[in-house]
Amino acid sequence: MASAKNKYSKFYLCFLLQNLVCFQILIVAEPQFSCFFIFGDSFVDNGNNNYLQTTLRVNYLPYGIDFPTGPTGRFSNGRNIADFIAKMLGFKNSIPPFANGTTRFILRGLNYGSGGGGILNETGTQFGNLLSLSEQLSNHEITISRIQKLLGGSKKHLNECLYYVGIGTNDYILNYFPQFYSSTTIYTPQQFAALLITQYSKQLRRLYKDGARKVAVSEVGELGCMPVVIGAYGSPNSSSCVETSNAIVQIFNQHLKILIDNLNRDYPKAKFVYTRFIALSASTGNIKIVSEPCCVVGTGLCIEGSAPCSDRDDYRFWDEIHPTEAAAAVAGATAYDDISPLVAFVDN
Repeated sequence: MASAKNKYSKFYLCFLLQNLVCFQILIVAEPQFSCFFIFGDSFVDNGNNNYLQTTLRVNYLPYGIDFPTGPTGRFSNGRNIADFIAKMLGFKNSIPPFANGTTRFILRGLNYGSGGGGILNETGTQFGNLLSLSEQLSNHEITISRIQKLLGGSKKHLNECLYYVGIGTNDYILNYFPQFYSSTTIYTPQQFAALLITQYSKQLRRLYKDGARKVAVSEVGELGCMPVVIGAYGSPNSSSCVETSNAIVQIFNQHLKILIDNLNRDYPKAKFVYTRFIALSASTGNIKIVSEPCCVVGTGLCIEGSAPCSDRDDYRFWDEIHPTEAAAAVAGATAYDDISPLVAFVDN
């Protein structure tokens, strides 16, 4: 009799452990955040520009040559940094663009990124109709109204989401840096950084008012390492980064760190974190060719239908501006590490 009880006990324990393991697997399979909203420029855009009247559209080969469904509007040969962050957070699929996100997806999050968009509303407008960060926030407010209708309210749901904001690159390479723009002579680097931060502060505070409580804000990367910047401002026949451009960007990043501290002080029920952006400077893994584009370029972007390099994982840059999928993977892992404090943050 004791033996039978023993067998039964062992069977029950085994059954319990099996179910516990299954339960743990189910927990692990769930994303670390219930939803993920993404704001930014061409480093995260995954199709919004396809629906805009702009010349900054990349819904053609060789863009997307390594993406499962081909060209999507991503400024890459494959996945971008937002895709890698979403994957590491546990989302089964990439977050869809706002332009074609249906009701089925909005509770999981949307990507509002727009190639060429900036902190300043005028940035990138020479290329047509783009979405500045302010316009992306307006689109997010449309999403919020839809969520309110679906759930009968949105505050609790939005408070639990992760928000990633990565913007500012175009305010420099399409606005401040180019010699044919007057803003270069109007503002010193310190004044221009202050102008951007003043506007950025308003935009991030607006995001907080709209319900964001867990916000990752990306620095601007080393723009002086972009082939397009090296070609415009570097020494003839040099492949070295333009350090004067990198130094100007670092002024903005230092101001951004102060802004993040101020937001955390002003909004104790929220948490803002500063994330690194190393896609333009990372040379880890298999990346060996650091200052040449992988594809055949026209004015910074790949020429439609051209044949890119075959050893794409060896390259840092896909075109003259954007990282390859390999470089984005390295950058995504770094950003994910910086985002980790937000996983455990609870609004008290």
